[in-house]
Amino acid sequence: MPPVKTLFPALGLIGTLFVTTSAAHAQSDGGQAARAALRRLGVPERQVSVAIQPSTAPRYRVRVDHDRLKVEASSPVAAVRGAAAMLNAQGRLSVSWEGDRVGPMTRLTPGDSGWVSSPFNIRAYLNTCTYGYTTPWWNWARWEREIDAMAVHGVDMPLAMEGQDYVWRQLWREQGLSEAQLAQHFSGPAFLPWQRMGNIEGYRARLPTGWIDKKHALQKRILTRMRDLGMTPILPAFAGYVPKAFAEAHPKARIYKMRSWEGFEGTYWLDPSDPLFAPLAKRFLQLYTAEYGPGQYYLADAFNEMVPPIAEDGSDTANAAYGDATANTPALDAATKAAALPREVRDARLAAYGQRLYAAIAAAAPGATWVMQGWLFGADKKFWTPDAIAAFLRDVPDEKMLILDIGNDRYPGIWKTTNGFDGKNWVYGYVHNYGGSNPVYGAPDFYRRDVAAMFADKGRGNVRGFGMFPEGLHSNSLIYDYAYDVAWPGGDMGLGPWLSRYTAARYGRSDPAMTAAWQDVVAGAYDVRYWTPRWWNERAGAYLFFKRPAADAPTYPVEPGDRAKLRAGIAAMLKLAPAYGASPLYRYDLVDLTRHAASLSLDDSVKAAVAAYQKGDVTTGDRETARVKALALAIDHLIGGQQESLASWIADARAYGDTPAEKTAYEQNAKAQVTVWGGRGHLGDYASKAWAGMYADYYLPRWTRYLAEARAAALAKRPVDDAAFTARLLDWEKAWVADPRPYEASAPADPVAEARALMTETAR
Repeated sequence: MPPVKTLFPALGLIGTLFVTTSAAHAQSDGGQAARAALRRLGVPERQVSVAIQPSTAPRYRVRVDHDRLKVEASSPVAAVRGAAAMLNAQGRLSVSWEGDRVGPMTRLTPGDSGWVSSPFNIRAYLNTCTYGYTTPWWNWARWEREIDAMAVHGVDMPLAMEGQDYVWRQLWREQGLSEAQLAQHFSGPAFLPWQRMGNIEGYRARLPTGWIDKKHALQKRILTRMRDLGMTPILPAFAGYVPKAFAEAHPKARIYKMRSWEGFEGTYWLDPSDPLFAPLAKRFLQLYTAEYGPGQYYLADAFNEMVPPIAEDGSDTANAAYGDATANTPALDAATKAAALPREVRDARLAAYGQRLYAAIAAAAPGATWVMQGWLFGADKKFWTPDAIAAFLRDVPDEKMLILDIGNDRYPGIWKTTNGFDGKNWVYGYVHNYGGSNPVYGAPDFYRRDVAAMFADKGRGNVRGFGMFPEGLHSNSLIYDYAYDVAWPGGDMGLGPWLSRYTAARYGRSDPAMTAAWQDVVAGAYDVRYWTPRWWNERAGAYLFFKRPAADAPTYPVEPGDRAKLRAGIAAMLKLAPAYGASPLYRYDLVDLTRHAASLSLDDSVKAAVAAYQKGDVTTGDRETARVKALALAIDHLIGGQQESLASWIADARAYGDTPAEKTAYEQNAKAQVTVWGGRGHLGDYASKAWAGMYADYYLPRWTRYLAEARAAALAKRPVDDAAFTARLLDWEKAWVADPRPYEASAPADPVAEARALMTETAR
């Protein structure tokens, strides 16, 4: 196997200053850690030898001879990446959320990869929100599996946010908070990320001691495994948010009540200039280190979808508004007030915030790096102008800050307008997934071209890494495979050859017909970098069918992508069923693509039914209403055998509970998150899911009620009273969350036949 060329030859290896401490930690036993990870993935240890040779840049070399892999690498992560890449290229190993395929490890093709180096010193992964949308019910087996998959992708800097509530509890107990006050402070498990970022407090409380203790033990195992593999996890730090009870106990402190986030009660933020701040921040890291060991990178997001107080008394924050892409819209919002102040006043305030946030970390962990997600710079861009960003960052040492520029698929170009974040180290990346919602989309060719363009730009500054930062996992794994190939040599491979290799490893075989089918699928669905319909007319939801019903349904826009190409790709895959039907992953992909295409057709019928009733055409409205029901139930049954369902989400939540009361509370947390979310804003259906059980038992009953209202209104020659309907619907949703009925998912006996039938039914 010839050496693989890099996609970015002009750049060479960047980030050479970021030699991680974890590499040294893993040097002595790193080879064994890498071999153990490969063994867990199905590769016999006896066929693999690993030699760790620490380097200033990540790299590996894999030689295959007599069915043995000899791996040399700069870290255990690089070793796993190298071995997995070699086996994947030979069609022997595919690792994904949907399942693995491990082919026979005999008659391997002899070859030598040559030295393969990543142009990025850092490959980052995960989002603070992932710990709410995906992982709240994970046990060690599931985390072990995910860490191994990280290594396959060459990830070496994951966010590691589990277990921190154990430390927060210690900290606030030391500050005199009672158990009753703590119970009112901590949000329920499915909503903790937003509690930690200061957006909410005490929502769907309480957080049981058993959950905190389980996550405490789990985080110790997570960090041990990450460090053994040479990863450098990003750990949490104090960003200033304090419990309401703490704020009330310190009335003279500079504690500001922050704005209401999405209709929740405002939270409380301690000004870093207050004498209370530095000791609290230092003590949190002392307690954290005592439990989990020292870290090198610490995340502190002080203003996630919140605006910094600029007025001396902080009064400018309380009424600040936030909106997706257009934050702070009222006439007297925080951005407007800040702009009215002398620029030097605003800049000095922001600079002091940045410097003190960093200093608090450095005081407890000398030499550590402050990490922050850069999402706020795009989401609140009216406030965060380039000069405001520069002021916030200016007094933090360049080499002691790392900005995760996560939103380049949603808010591109922030790094350009800030001159590469004004000299700070930063990581380039994409969110891709929002809310764990799972329409089929992504844009592999966009990622390849976009990253290459960033590298070619001389204004990129000190970019040190690449990352994928999904809010939720378990969908569109092809996108993550491709994106992390971009982060290693391999992203320069044409999409056709890449798909041929991808399907050969995933299904155990490939041919030109399958590659062509997937090229149509990519052209139809995977040429969409952001699923714009997920947020429409102030309502969330991946599809129209997933949104709360309203009279504006007929104006719902045409979905992004090319539906004809997608359907052509699915049709071609169906023709290949005789050759591929025995592959579980082929069946999984076929079902997943079909339910997406069918959901688009379902939206057409929803629009048609509402439009017909609005015109007084009851006959057409009735026909389309019947079609809505038939399609929803058919999709629900088709996806009953997929990995995730409403039943599995609830079962995982209940399994985390130790008492009947805990099980019930966790179930309601789980159900609320994927439906109503919370607050009085626009979060309902933000985490909508294309799962078995959701189509039939949640989305369909809502639309059935609305279409019945629309029919009655048509017969009475009057419009639907949307406000009255929505008020009744909210009561129904609340009751649904509290309903303890059990759910079961039933796999179809012949998913290929059902997919074919559904494609035929929707071919109009």
